[in-house]
Amino acid sequence: MDLNHIFTNQRTGQDKATITSRTDFQRDFDRIIFSAAFRRLQNKTQVFPLPGSVFVHNRLTHSLEVSSVGRSLGSLAGEFIFKNFNNELTEDAQNFYQHNLHNVIAAACLCHDVGNPAFGHSGEDAIASYFEKNENDLKPKFSDKEWADLVNFEGNANAIRVLTHQQNGKDEGGTQLTFTTLASIAKYPCEAVAKKRGVLHRKKFGFFQNEKETFLQIANTLQLKQESTEPYIFRRHPFVWLVEAADDICYNIIDMEDAHRLGIVSSNDCEGLFLELIKSENQNIKRVEDKLAAIMNANERISYLRAKVINALINKSMSIYEKNFDAILNGELDCALLDIYKTENNALTEIEKFSIAKIYNHKAVIEIENAGYNVMYELLDHFIPSIIKPKEERKSYDKMALKLLPQQFVYENGSDYQRVLGVIDFVSGMTDNFATDLYRKIKGIEIGMTV
Repeated sequence: MDLNHIFTNQRTGQDKATITSRTDFQRDFDRIIFSAAFRRLQNKTQVFPLPGSVFVHNRLTHSLEVSSVGRSLGSLAGEFIFKNFNNELTEDAQNFYQHNLHNVIAAACLCHDVGNPAFGHSGEDAIASYFEKNENDLKPKFSDKEWADLVNFEGNANAIRVLTHQQNGKDEGGTQLTFTTLASIAKYPCEAVAKKRGVLHRKKFGFFQNEKETFLQIANTLQLKQESTEPYIFRRHPFVWLVEAADDICYNIIDMEDAHRLGIVSSNDCEGLFLELIKSENQNIKRVEDKLAAIMNANERISYLRAKVINALINKSMSIYEKNFDAILNGELDCALLDIYKTENNALTEIEKFSIAKIYNHKAVIEIENAGYNVMYELLDHFIPSIIKPKEERKSYDKMALKLLPQQFVYENGSDYQRVLGVIDFVSGMTDNFATDLYRKIKGIEIGMTV
């Protein structure tokens, strides 16, 4: 890929850039911050549900921290590209890598989770399994590619839809972000029918059929390497690796800090795992130990070590990115940066193993995943059978159910696929609390008037 042509200020929904005091990529960041989809992340589960008085991360605070880490990685990557490829860069490209790449990565990190439904991965599973369990009734209504979208529902693909789709009565182009920022969140740039386990860029899929033309426009404008046209498969954009690394760094480390605050993980275990990674990457470990000795508060000790670990992983990720940069540009790298690091250093692998055993399989986490799955499944079951019926065949209960759908999600003149996507837009966009409240009301568990 040509470093002069892998970025653009072209946006969805408009052809010409507007001249303002901010760069186009700074405007991306601001548009995401002020978007409703981003605000809703405040009440979406990251790992731990509704922990009462103890504050832990939700999807919004997670995204803000990923964005902070991403900005650092973007700055380092911009410096590296400007320094090592300066003679190959146009003046515009020099300016971009020096002054704007970090804005792109920060913006992409900020919106990387906007397509994730309530209740984390169990919400994704509920949407996908709803169609799997109702295959006999529903599959004949869709093409093979449309059906693949539904039974493989994926938050990454949904993020592209949330950010680019024009809802009823709203402006064209969705959030109207630059193609550069949108390409930077496309971890799996392929159609759902091209999913293939064991292949990194095809582990999941990156766009629904409804947004296919939009994604192709992005891919062609930025000259993504094309692997296949039927089905469409592209290689990742070079900036995706930085967004992915920022996300991997944060959830690996901060989930551990949250578990410590909740008393799920002991101070000794958490400190030991963090210190082991710091020792493996930091020659001046005595300075860290001296600083730690002066901190008495348990949470503050973990916060200090968390910061040191994140800094070490940023530097290590950047080193791996630089070392593999040619393979990344050529679309040949097939392993995430942090996964490469795990083959070199066992410390992060031990943190991951510990997290799986003690955190992600903790009773409170499993309980909310089960509850969330049922809530999301039942909400879909309340709306989808009614929305796919022809209007003349709908009974009174169908009409009553559909009155609960906001008009921006109702595509009566569209295909069955488009109408179902409208319901998914509504349900997947819900916060944990809103989904739970609506579920209780439509099930008759809670009856009463609310305004």
